[in-house]
Amino acid sequence: MVKALVAGAGVAGLTTAIALRARGVEVEVFEAAPAWRTSGGGLGIACNATKVLAALGIDLRSAGLGRVCDRFTLHTARGRPMRELPIASISAELGSPVVNVRRADLIALLRDRAGDTPVHYGSEVVGYERGRDGVSITRADGRTVTGDLLIGADGIRSAVRARVAGPEPVTEHGYVCWIATVAFEHSALPPGGAAHYWGRGRRFGLIDIGGGHVYWWGTKNVPAGRAHRGADTKREVLRCYAGWASEVREVISRTAEADIVSVPAQDRPFSDRWGDGPVTLVGDAAHPMLTSLSQGAGAAIEDGYSLAYHLAHATGVVAGLRGYERARRERTRWLVTASRRLSRTEQLEHPIAVCLRDLVIRYAPASAVRRQNIAPMRFHLPIEPEPPATSPRADKEAIR
Repeated sequence: MVKALVAGAGVAGLTTAIALRARGVEVEVFEAAPAWRTSGGGLGIACNATKVLAALGIDLRSAGLGRVCDRFTLHTARGRPMRELPIASISAELGSPVVNVRRADLIALLRDRAGDTPVHYGSEVVGYERGRDGVSITRADGRTVTGDLLIGADGIRSAVRARVAGPEPVTEHGYVCWIATVAFEHSALPPGGAAHYWGRGRRFGLIDIGGGHVYWWGTKNVPAGRAHRGADTKREVLRCYAGWASEVREVISRTAEADIVSVPAQDRPFSDRWGDGPVTLVGDAAHPMLTSLSQGAGAAIEDGYSLAYHLAHATGVVAGLRGYERARRERTRWLVTASRRLSRTEQLEHPIAVCLRDLVIRYAPASAVRRQNIAPMRFHLPIEPEPPATSPRADKEAIR
């Protein structure tokens, strides 16, 4: 049996582990964090990703996770409606829902569905070496483990990526993002609702994730380097949104300061090089993107499924990995580029540019708005060949 080593136990790593196990591959996962993380913000799992999860036997709704999003509205900073996006009809057309969830809840579900797959916490992968028998990883404590292939799912600062592609700086986009989840209900946010508020150089999102809780995020343009420091206090976040809609100020006020996480807006230039022999990358390790399209987690879920499919239907491990990379490159490049483009529009600060942007939001043709919003959520599952091929062979010649 082929054995896969996975660096990272986030959405990308766990989905990949589940997909590989379903194809008969043995999997062992190594996570740098010392324990299972229960804090953090939320995620929008769009139609493309819920479709893939369903193909893996995971239905977020039947699992009681999150809230199906059936209303998505855009507002001015003061709360005046600008546009409603056709999220419900898009979901109906694509045949899969958009589900907004707490990140920690999704990780918990994926960890449960991974079954008896070993997941080692406090086991950061710091490097690897290729050999005749596959690949050997080195953990931060110096211990090594050998497998037939290695999958880097270790995020934007992936040690596996650094070895594959060489050192490269992340790209800073000049704004900070604050995120949190909190118990909160408000008449301005109906059940299953998501509301975005756009101002000058700052935005805010308020999303129902079910169970009387919401996920919120806020952004603010800051000088280069400032985004790493984030906000010093909750008071600073509140000052940032002074005069905004009452629900925006109220949800921040109800959030404990310790629960507000600050992260800089970062990605990387898209790289065509994801692999090195029996090594490849998934998720943010392969194609980190800004959050504007809400597709970071979705693309990672697609990656895991696609990787397992190509391994199962290739003549050997290395051929399967290269086939996966070729299949994913065009779509993920587009997602990274489109996220950057939308981010620039969202974070506009000049008053004339902001006025023009808001006019477009209000008066753009409905067909154009629908086309723009549905495009990232279209994903076609690979078609299984007939008759189905066997699982990948532990072919040592192919691995070399």
